[in-house]
Amino acid sequence: MEFIFYLVLILLFTKLAGDLSVRLGQPAVLGKLIVGIVLGPAVLGWIQEGEFIHYMSEIGVLLLMFIAGLETDLDQLRKNWKSAFAVAVGGIVLPFFGGLAIGELFGFAYYNALFMGVLLSATSVSISVQVLKDMNKLNSREGSTILGAAVVDDILVVILLAVLMSFFGTGAEISLGLLIGKKVLFFVVAIVAGWFLVPLVMKVLAPLKVTEATITAALVVCFSFAYFAELMGMAGIIGAFAAGIAISQTPFKHTVEEKLEPIAYSIFVPIFFVSIGLSVSFTGVGSQIGFVIALTLLAVVTKMLGGGLGARLTGFNNRSSAIIGSGMISRGEVALIIAATGLQSGLLLPEYFTSAIIVVIVTTLVTPPLLKYLFREPARRGAE
Repeated sequence: MEFIFYLVLILLFTKLAGDLSVRLGQPAVLGKLIVGIVLGPAVLGWIQEGEFIHYMSEIGVLLLMFIAGLETDLDQLRKNWKSAFAVAVGGIVLPFFGGLAIGELFGFAYYNALFMGVLLSATSVSISVQVLKDMNKLNSREGSTILGAAVVDDILVVILLAVLMSFFGTGAEISLGLLIGKKVLFFVVAIVAGWFLVPLVMKVLAPLKVTEATITAALVVCFSFAYFAELMGMAGIIGAFAAGIAISQTPFKHTVEEKLEPIAYSIFVPIFFVSIGLSVSFTGVGSQIGFVIALTLLAVVTKMLGGGLGARLTGFNNRSSAIIGSGMISRGEVALIIAATGLQSGLLLPEYFTSAIIVVIVTTLVTPPLLKYLFREPARRGAE
């Protein structure tokens, strides 16, 4: 029954820490992320990673991105697709070469240095999504561009990782043509299913004479899309996001939103936030402190500059470009998965695994306050 104790700690302390963060003028999500570090192995050791936390957090991030899809303005997303592509490319090129340079500087083998570039290229906007939601900016032009860029980023980084593994990784051969084909297949199926099948599924299942048929039907769609995305080599969160967009185009949108948010935010999403902090361990990092600091600064600066430059070149002003670049900084669970893959394939040196994870966590912690500051900056200046 240990998992019950974990639940008590997570639910209690995430709410208290979130409230404290808001009182201190920071996004609630920042306090929740810090709770994971404090309660986890890095500090108190009250909560340990395990299957329960892993699976509950997986559901949490899927629901978070599903809700983001439900709340996304599809017209705004369509309008900003060029900017989203430019932001994604800029947010990959600079971090990739920055990671390569830092690997070479610290004496890594060439393929290990290349992997550091791939690791820094990853983006997970699940944390940014929460901040944007809290500030009612999810459907702003900046918010839509960040969401679109995250989808493109996921595709390009997975392809980069596959290329690297096919040349230098240990294990099975990887067919690049097959990899790209699966990505194309995912989008074709997602678009067709979202347009024709999802409305039909909701229309058939929602009226069933059972308890909460509508929300259950929506969850079936969400998890089906997420599972299919994983089968096609995409992140499950992209599938969940696509499912949310599909249901947002049906008459069931508001009912699903109203019923899903209490389920997600009362239990699953808090566990996801805490699970990120549980990955932190300071064991053996002392001897690599210079590497951690250099890689962290590089991770933040290159993503912000690269994503911001892509936004600036496609018509955004300086402030909006800075917001978009900041929204792409968080590496989150996507980079954690890439780091684990790199470790298994021999592309990431085992002695640097913990340091890499700490860098990923720090980028995730930096994002919420930076986004909030940049969105509020004009108002603050006007009040002075």
